Amino acid sequence: MTVIRFLLVTCALLACGAGHAAPKLDLWVFWNQTDMQSKQTVDHAAWQTFIDRYLVTTEDGRALVRYRAVTDTDRQMLSAYLGRLASIAPRSLSRPEQFAYWINLYNALTVMVVLDHPGKKTIRRMGKGLFSNGPWDDALIQIEGKPVTLNDIEHRILRPIWQDRRIHFAVNCASTGCPNIANEVYTPENLERLLDAGERAYLEHPRGLLLTASGTLQLSSIFDWYQTDFAADQPGLLRYLGSVRTDLAESLSNFSGKVAYAYDWSLNSAD
Repeated sequence: MTVIRFLLVTCALLACGAGHAAPKLDLWVFWNQTDMQSKQTVDHAAWQTFIDRYLVTTEDGRALVRYRAVTDTDRQMLSAYLGRLASIAPRSLSRPEQFAYWINLYNALTVMVVLDHPGKKTIRRMGKGLFSNGPWDDALIQIEGKPVTLNDIEHRILRPIWQDRRIHFAVNCASTGCPNIANEVYTPENLERLLDAGERAYLEHPRGLLLTASGTLQLSSIFDWYQTDFAADQPGLLRYLGSVRTDLAESLSNFSGKVAYAYDWSLNSAD
């Protein structure tokens, strides 16, 4: 195979989204610091305004974004909000305030990535590098002097520090297969409620979990990529799923059929 042909084949595979290597936990020790006595709060009002204006919910419960409808003024508002988050020292916040800070930051950054790439039909074509398979390793913001990527936020900060499986249902990757963006900003006061609601909503939707008429258990690839965040093995995963989907608890606990994983990377656009 010639070098040119090899490059063309490689590009084609990347463009088609072949494969997805889930990043492993890799604690960024710098961010594992908090001030539990801190009374400082973070203002997420601009992000809530954006959500109220551009997030829509379909009849089947999917939350989509009206990206093409975003005005220049509201894009500037979102950019200014991200700038304010970048000016905060999150290590000086309490743990609950930090948790909400990083989730809101991740989701707002992801929306900004999409707005910066109009016309793209999947976030996997929005990375900066020639062979990039998405923007997750691009340094999108600088906080406390540190360049920070989306993968940093999810896999080096949120997952290792909080070790909460519900994080997977809170951060949004701008894709149809992804859990919804919540219609409320995360705050210390509503964290538990929104995390529980996001988990339940995803598992009650076919893109999260579906027992097909043919007897196949169709699951989101999230449960394949990050199985160890939910259970040590597949039987444990089925028990976890049944603990949320109590209506299917018996069927899942006795399940011995085929388990299939799928994920839709098309843009979560309402336009």
